[in-house]
Amino acid sequence: MHRFAAVCVNPFWVRLASAELAGSPVKVATVVGFPLGATTTAAKVAETEAALSDGAQEIDMVLNIGALRSGDFAEVHSDIAVVVETAHQGGAIVKVILETALLDDRQKTEACMLAKSAHADFVKTSTGFGPAGATVHDVALMRKTVGPEMGVKASGGVRTLQELLEMTAAGATRIGTSAGVKIVENHGLA
Repeated sequence: MHRFAAVCVNPFWVRLASAELAGSPVKVATVVGFPLGATTTAAKVAETEAALSDGAQEIDMVLNIGALRSGDFAEVHSDIAVVVETAHQGGAIVKVILETALLDDRQKTEACMLAKSAHADFVKTSTGFGPAGATVHDVALMRKTVGPEMGVKASGGVRTLQELLEMTAAGATRIGTSAGVKIVENHGLA
């Protein structure tokens, strides 16, 4: 057993993944507002409710990148807060995906502060579908902004043990990678 915290699947696969992992400590995570965060809050809530009903224990929501970049911080905060409230009522945690490659440092900081004030459990660097993934700089900036009480997930482009160690040294408490099994097995960590 590899002891991963969670497996992240598209919403369609949550029911199957939940059935396959029943009795396992590995949680099922899924995405809402994917990949641009440009869906309505009502749509994100509906996606969250469906995912919870299907067995998801973690919700990775993409914040509304356009609203953030436009400076509509009240809308971004509200969007996150409503999804967080819905997920928490269903016993799930929420990771807010910033898509850091599309933001400058000021916007990344603002997004982290909004996610924290909306009671999200984690901030996350990227979807893995944007122009770039996690960087040590972004993880360190996010950690500095949210402090020690909130999770930081480095996701997108982490493919080696060295990159994983660099991200955790910068402050990541979770790593999202499609190379997890390879990293663990290649370094005798299984």
